[in-house]
Amino acid sequence: MPEEVLFKSESGQSRAEIASYLRKVADNLDSGNAINLKAGSESLTLNPPARPTFEVKAEREGPAGNMTELSVEFELEWDENASGESSGSGQLEIE
Repeated sequence: MPEEVLFKSESGQSRAEIASYLRKVADNLDSGNAINLKAGSESLTLNPPARPTFEVKAEREGPAGNMTELSVEFELEWDENASGESSGSGQLEIE
């Protein structure tokens, strides 16, 4: 499926700085507020529905024989035109 990148920001951050960003997103989700993204002159406001799809993915990437880059991705996904109901693949646990 094709995609259109609406906003992107990538930079080295401390674990504490990343936690602060994630905490702000979590607080906005919990209170039903929009998520406002801003980096330089770029900005975007997103209003997730009450029940978006939540995807967590861990990956190992890199060239063949040297896959040394690890990542964890947290993604909220929803259809702009849908009611916001979604189904999942089971109960997620993060410890």
